[in-house]
Amino acid sequence: MASKIVSVDPGSPAERAGILAGETLLMIDGAAVRDVLDYKFYGYDARLTLELLDENGQTRTVSVRKQEGEPLGLNFEHYLMDKMKRCSNKCVFCFIDQLPKGMRETLYVKDDDARMSFLLGNYISMTNLSEADVDRILRMHISPVNISVQTTNPELRVKMLQNPKAGEALKLLPRFAEGGITMNCQLVICEGLNDGDELRRSLADLEALYPAVNSISVVPFGMTDHRDGLYPLKPMTYEGACEMLDIVESFAAKCLEKHGTRLVWCGDEVYLKAGRPLPDADYYEDFTQFENGIGMLSLFSEEFRLALSDYEGQSARPCCIATGMAAAPTMTALIDEARRVCDNLTVPVYAIQNDFFGHGVTVAGLITGQDLVAQLKGKDLGERVLISANMLRDGGDVFLDDITLAQASEALGVPVQTVEIDGGALVDQIFAQ
Repeated sequence: MASKIVSVDPGSPAERAGILAGETLLMIDGAAVRDVLDYKFYGYDARLTLELLDENGQTRTVSVRKQEGEPLGLNFEHYLMDKMKRCSNKCVFCFIDQLPKGMRETLYVKDDDARMSFLLGNYISMTNLSEADVDRILRMHISPVNISVQTTNPELRVKMLQNPKAGEALKLLPRFAEGGITMNCQLVICEGLNDGDELRRSLADLEALYPAVNSISVVPFGMTDHRDGLYPLKPMTYEGACEMLDIVESFAAKCLEKHGTRLVWCGDEVYLKAGRPLPDADYYEDFTQFENGIGMLSLFSEEFRLALSDYEGQSARPCCIATGMAAAPTMTALIDEARRVCDNLTVPVYAIQNDFFGHGVTVAGLITGQDLVAQLKGKDLGERVLISANMLRDGGDVFLDDITLAQASEALGVPVQTVEIDGGALVDQIFAQ
């Protein structure tokens, strides 16, 4: 797919070479540029020859000199410079299939694109990878790749992903390992399907591919109230959470002794459901799967406590914190610690129940503007409401239900302010004057 240039970064190698917005990039050093991976891979060297097509349909070649690895400085119509690969599965646990109707169209898009995995950390199932895709991953050494494995039992994987290719796709794991591709794997657990002995099998099979398999996350599937006509599943139970932790922690301890890494970790919500204390931050080693909810609360707590020491005895303007049901107990405990350092601290923590998706959804990132406003109205909010930035669209100011931050602030009569997922950032916001 030819890629039209929409802008050229000022001062970039491309601008110095005279490349113009409106031209189309065809080739770099004789290699066709189909997408962003080709662009980055072939554009790495210090001396390059680019073939371009101008707006009049004329081709020309341009020589570019730059530092090795320095970006060319071209921006294109689409981030991938190609169409996104859509998911071909019908996973029994798919969250998107559980969304209520009437939300913005982009929320119903299912991607399953290896390029998004490499560039943005998205997880892929491997079921729509062609042999050409696999060859390119190996040839370009596209690594790491995040993979939604779910189970290493081929027949069970076909059942869970409802795709006849799902079992066969597992054969790509050893191929990637042999090719030196680093893989971060995910097991989304559905009780009665891939838990228990199936979980033990999956962990053992993935460990056999260490060190190519760099980390494994074990998380429960998220269940909304909108599952009409979908595969019958039940939410994670207390007993299921306890069993999951017992299996994973026992396996992790053996891996630590054998490999020097635990290799596998459970999501924070598993500990919360089991009523067990979260491990210390050191337990999570490099936090490889932080964005997947692995060790997030432990790291947040450590950051909060470290930052709090800088504000001992200082005063803060009254405010409140609104978060999900899962994080609320941890947040409340941290604020209690802060009160012991600053006697006048007035920061109530409000746990927002998810009426929009269903009470089984407890994470802060899925709280909607309407639930936030409805449950905070009439409460003591102080001068500000602090919320996690992941409640909003990336880089924007819109909740999942299209209510804006400004609308929520107006409805509540006080500013609603976002805080990055960083305990130190929360402390700084609390004491901001």
